[in-house]
Amino acid sequence: MTAPLHEPTAEAVPSAAEEAAVAGAESKSVQGRSLGRIAWERLKRDKLALAGGTVVVLLVLVALLAPLITKLLGQDPNAYHEELIDPLFGTPTGSFGGMSGEHLLGVEPVNGRDILARILYGAQISLLVGFLSAIVAVVLGTVLGILAGFFGGWVDSVISRVMDGLLAFPQLLFIIALVSVMPNDLLGLHGTGVRVFVMILVIGFFGWPYIGRVVRGQTLSMREREYVEAARSLGAGRIYILFKELLPNLVAPIIVYTTMMIPTNILTEAALSFLGVGVKPPTASWGQMLSSAIEYYESDPMYMVVPGVAIFITVLAFNLFGDGVRDALDPKASR
Repeated sequence: MTAPLHEPTAEAVPSAAEEAAVAGAESKSVQGRSLGRIAWERLKRDKLALAGGTVVVLLVLVALLAPLITKLLGQDPNAYHEELIDPLFGTPTGSFGGMSGEHLLGVEPVNGRDILARILYGAQISLLVGFLSAIVAVVLGTVLGILAGFFGGWVDSVISRVMDGLLAFPQLLFIIALVSVMPNDLLGLHGTGVRVFVMILVIGFFGWPYIGRVVRGQTLSMREREYVEAARSLGAGRIYILFKELLPNLVAPIIVYTTMMIPTNILTEAALSFLGVGVKPPTASWGQMLSSAIEYYESDPMYMVVPGVAIFITVLAFNLFGDGVRDALDPKASR
């Protein structure tokens, strides 16, 4: 009996460690990444977006912790410090609007209220109106937009004509007229609470057509896709297709548009307070502070600079973060 031509040698047999390494390499090579992970990896490479997101988080924390921060600083946003005001000109004594170790950003003219404390409390109003009105707009716009795009026909025609009418409506004038005639007590709210509630509802109501048009266009392009047709062929109902097939694919544009709506709503609230139809004194508001600073922009320019910079930084941070989120969620993005 002859020996085999090729006898196996000990060196040809892979060791257990080598087999484990090969198996690990193969599993790693075929490991997939979710859309969320891909978006996060893109977002991490965008330094400006990360900087904007960091500022947004800090602003939210500052607004939430405003009572604690002002207490630690020993300041009350509504406390008068008339001893720090020049009785002849009504402006703060000292340089740069009365800045000192006790009043880091100075004091207001005439009454001497601490500007830093009022800026912190003003952030609460601006962010509250900005976030909640964006949520109202997103909910209405998503629901009506997806219904218009999916069902089409007369449903699409009616919703689209409503959107066109609201987009052409003078939003700012309507809000001014409505807030001006609102009662002081409504649904258990009083004074400033009523005005904030009305601003949230009205700004959100007039903002939903913008996101509604985006959602409608996306739905029109997706309702004829293969996965939707496959769901129909398997007997899926309309409700299932809407919530299981279409809505998950609309999350990315909805998130992007929400981040872009919040700074716009913050600017709208500041404009209303600037015009005198937003929150009323003594409640702090950035727009209200700018309105009061008009009389003192020559003698006390810091009183106008501080709330103006606060609005600028807030809106810029949200826009930078929104741009980064949009690029991260865009599947055609190259970075």
